[in-house]
Amino acid sequence: MQLHSNIIGEGKPFIILHGFLGMGDNWKTLAKQFSESNFEVHLVDQRNHGRSFHSEEFDYEVMAKDLKHYCEDKNLSDIILLGHSMGGKTAMLFAAKHPELVSKLMVADISPRYYPVHHDAILEGLSSLDFSEIKSRGEADTALSSYVRDTGTRMFLLKNLYWVEKGQLGLRMNLSVLKENVSEVGEALPIHATFQKDTLFLRGDRSEYIGEADEAIIQRHFPNSEIITISNAGHWLHAENPKDFYAAVMNFI
Repeated sequence: MQLHSNIIGEGKPFIILHGFLGMGDNWKTLAKQFSESNFEVHLVDQRNHGRSFHSEEFDYEVMAKDLKHYCEDKNLSDIILLGHSMGGKTAMLFAAKHPELVSKLMVADISPRYYPVHHDAILEGLSSLDFSEIKSRGEADTALSSYVRDTGTRMFLLKNLYWVEKGQLGLRMNLSVLKENVSEVGEALPIHATFQKDTLFLRGDRSEYIGEADEAIIQRHFPNSEIITISNAGHWLHAENPKDFYAAVMNFI
């Protein structure tokens, strides 16, 4: 089973992995910018997300395997790899397992440590959407707003809406499997996993995902890493401050 992707530009391969409940399309604007500097940007949908296949299996081991198959299928090596949140965890594990394929690694707003489940309200809200009643994006937004107050987060989640058929809306992600396996998203990187090459961690100054206590853990797994803080940004740092995020990435690669 092959992951779905959108490939933009030509040049050195640059793979971007989205976060939980996201999809490659979330990164389109930045991908176009990266492609202008001679990069072939691969916006990959991870399994059970976006337009990629649905599967009962869902953990970082299988997601790292999916990416290996993707690289083999597209004949990619010497890649630049960037992952946000859940995608950052996939990217870390992939780089540790296949260092020969990765030239540089970037991880956006996630640490290798364990995170407790914290998507309950979002998953409950998405599960509550009744598409026999909901016939427009606006109606979906109204229904979701009683679970998810933040407008930006709702807009991000509702990118998953699509027309299954005429007059029938649905969600692209495999919601039932993601709900069942949500604890997998917080799993820590295996204790012996390391990656020796250049690594950049980017964190939002308003986010609590990478704190001071994480710096030692990051250093242990990624001895050649640095951490950069993006100002005026929370967890969705690439969307909240794309200008500084883009500059930090380009400076690193």
